[in-house]
Amino acid sequence: MMGDEAGVSVQLNDGCEYRERLGPDADGKTLLGYLSRRYAHSSREEWAYRIVSGRVRLDAQVGHVESALHRGSELVWKRPPWAEPEAPRSFAVLYEDEDLLAVAKPAGLPTLPGANFLQATLLFKVQAYMPDAAPVHRLGRWTSGVVLCARNHPARTALMRQWSGKEVGKRYRALASGLPEWDNRTISTPIGPMPHPLLGWLHAASPEGKPSLSQVIVLERYADSFLCDVGITTGRPHQIRIHLAAAGHPLVGDPLYVAGGLPAPDTQAVPGDRGYHLHAAELSFCHPRTGREVLIECEPPSCLRLATGVR
Repeated sequence: MMGDEAGVSVQLNDGCEYRERLGPDADGKTLLGYLSRRYAHSSREEWAYRIVSGRVRLDAQVGHVESALHRGSELVWKRPPWAEPEAPRSFAVLYEDEDLLAVAKPAGLPTLPGANFLQATLLFKVQAYMPDAAPVHRLGRWTSGVVLCARNHPARTALMRQWSGKEVGKRYRALASGLPEWDNRTISTPIGPMPHPLLGWLHAASPEGKPSLSQVIVLERYADSFLCDVGITTGRPHQIRIHLAAAGHPLVGDPLYVAGGLPAPDTQAVPGDRGYHLHAAELSFCHPRTGREVLIECEPPSCLRLATGVR
């Protein structure tokens, strides 16, 4: 923990080690040249500072800026502790047994490490509670709801087989903009990579994309928005956000996807930005050990509940 200029304490994480076994593309390159080209998220000067500070090792030896690399060597970068972005630090247990753990992820908590998150992630929190559990799928940072974890290899293998075979039932709750002329609709817009000014590319509606299928059921209509349940057969990245936008009804508050299922023109928004309302309300599957059907439900947040209080 350290103090900032305002005198408020800032919680640092424990830091981490990034390990990599070098491939043939490293042959003949210097340590600095390789790192600055392969990991361009940091500048050449930043990598040079890390190397001369002794934070980068090659085969357990302190590396040097001009160290020559060879395939098969182990490269380790010891990242010192840092302050992660703010995120919720708790979750609720929905179901657990010797093979499975299902939890309710709050909006704002990333499922897995990345984008400067390490300990402020669902994975880290879940493993502090149950060390042998790990998620078998992920939700977007600002999507709340059910996340299923496996506690052993056989359970993970069986669940992934069901996921690949499209045998897992998934129901989401969403708040979308506009007033549709239909009560239910099947959306099959293909989803694939599209150019993005900051990220290079991201997933969006694309004629050349992969087949995708969502079934939307309108639950309640409001002045200029509607509450709906969405069942998805496929699980493309950001599928529900893209599909409802492609149907002309982007999620209320979505900073990225607009009508047509594409990123807003000249947008600076990225998929992890907050604003939209989406919740993984239900997950159904066959138990990997017993074969019985399991249904996990998670109550949506207040902004996604029916006015009647039912369902």
